[in-house]
Amino acid sequence: MSSGRSKYNLSLYILIPFIFMGMSVLSGIIAFQLSKSYTLSEDFVLWSLIGVGLAFLCGLAITVLLLGPMQRFVKEAEKLPLFADTLADKTSLKVNEIDHFNLVSREVTKLLSKVKAKELFPEMIGQSEVMRGLFSQILKVAPTDATTLIMGESGTGKELVATSIYNYSLRKDKPFVKLNCVAIPEGLLESELFGHEKGSFTGAVSRKIGKFEMADGGTILLDEIGDMPLSTQAKLLRVLQEREFERVGGTQTIEVDVRFIAASNKNLFELVKRGEFREDLYYRINVFTIIIPPLRERKDDISSLVEYFLKEAPRETRISPGTPKAMENLMRYEWPGNVRELRNIVERAVLMSEDGIIEPADIINMDMQVKDHDGDKSREPELLHEAGEGSVDHKLKKLEKKLIVAALFETGGVQARAAEVLGIKERSLWHRIKKYDLDPASFK
Repeated sequence: MSSGRSKYNLSLYILIPFIFMGMSVLSGIIAFQLSKSYTLSEDFVLWSLIGVGLAFLCGLAITVLLLGPMQRFVKEAEKLPLFADTLADKTSLKVNEIDHFNLVSREVTKLLSKVKAKELFPEMIGQSEVMRGLFSQILKVAPTDATTLIMGESGTGKELVATSIYNYSLRKDKPFVKLNCVAIPEGLLESELFGHEKGSFTGAVSRKIGKFEMADGGTILLDEIGDMPLSTQAKLLRVLQEREFERVGGTQTIEVDVRFIAASNKNLFELVKRGEFREDLYYRINVFTIIIPPLRERKDDISSLVEYFLKEAPRETRISPGTPKAMENLMRYEWPGNVRELRNIVERAVLMSEDGIIEPADIINMDMQVKDHDGDKSREPELLHEAGEGSVDHKLKKLEKKLIVAALFETGGVQARAAEVLGIKERSLWHRIKKYDLDPASFK
């Protein structure tokens, strides 16, 4: 059975020059024959026709050889459901064949890059162009030992990026130690980083191993490094430069081999100019910088993120298919809290939804300031639609549930405080929580 492949492996870099060389030889022969004829004879016409015909056939052969496989590829790609709608929209205007080939090639390349991103970074949801650029940066820096600085607003996923760098590094089988500089009191940060000896300070009842020592041979992530005290920054600089340190209260020098990753939601360069961050440390950690785009700059990913969060929800829930208003509101919001804020709003909507269907009234956060592109208009008429279908009693119940959920979110599920916020007695709130089948523990 034929496999559909040629028996001969011909390189186009050899074949095409030989074809044109043959055409040149043929032209030389024709010119030589003409040079022997001083008048326009029958031989002149014959050789001219032969030359033109062979040149045309050679050009046709090259075209078929080069464009034939491309034409078959384009036709097969156009049949795929993944491309049918996209290519139909983009080719509604007449374009020449070469432009059409380029269009299909771009769409195929775009899809392949999305598939690659999804396979390589399953824990990072996003297929937008800026996110694919971010994934490319991670793959470039991960196999190296270069110090990496991850910049991004709060809630953009800096720790996820650091984890991805570790997973694709040559140290992936070694320790990965994380420390949030904000979470540790200033007086204990040095002890957390470098460890301490017994009796070095009040409460040091035994020797403690620090994060750098724990990460020896592996990777360490210092999150929110912009909040690190200046005194600790000086000692950190020595570790990065000399790869050695002493425990607090100790005299023994400890050498370590670590891959260093730092993250910050602050503009470190601005902190340097204000004298709140050491300039020498800034340039030491700013070797390879990755800037994570905020959610408002990659709104194409919102639908994928919502779908992912809904799959993680404790009960099966979906957005009402006949109500695009809910998704429109999410797309128009500016997301100051980024992906973390989106996750919280989706989780809240799941709790507020009835029968597993999320309506626009469920997905609007009370603190969300959705932009109205038509100007500042009163939202009172919209409340009738956001409260859903049914009688006024049904609408009031939905609004009541919305208020209770918002109060529980605000108070972390503490019913006594939530009752105060709502201006009702705690027992009355308890009855309403039971009526709407809410779980206060889930709001903590």
